[in-house]
Amino acid sequence: MPGMAFVLVLALAACAARDAGESAAPAPIDMQGWRLASGKPPSKAEFTALVAACEDRAKAGRAGPIDECLAGFGLRRTP
Repeated sequence: MPGMAFVLVLALAACAARDAGESAAPAPIDMQGWRLASGKPPSKAEFTALVAACEDRAKAGRAGPIDECLAGFGLRRTP
């Protein structure tokens, strides 16, 4: 089931990438200190896909702060 959710997130990110050229680019989010549920740091592509999905949620008015959204996708910030 987690694998299916991750594939869905990547699909959403791919759709968002197509529309990204039409809008102004938001400030980049630093991926330092973020870890997956497994404890490993996400790859740049994984992190970018998850951030894009959170930004899409924010545009739709369904998300709070980016940190909470990323935590909802299984990322945790390490001290």
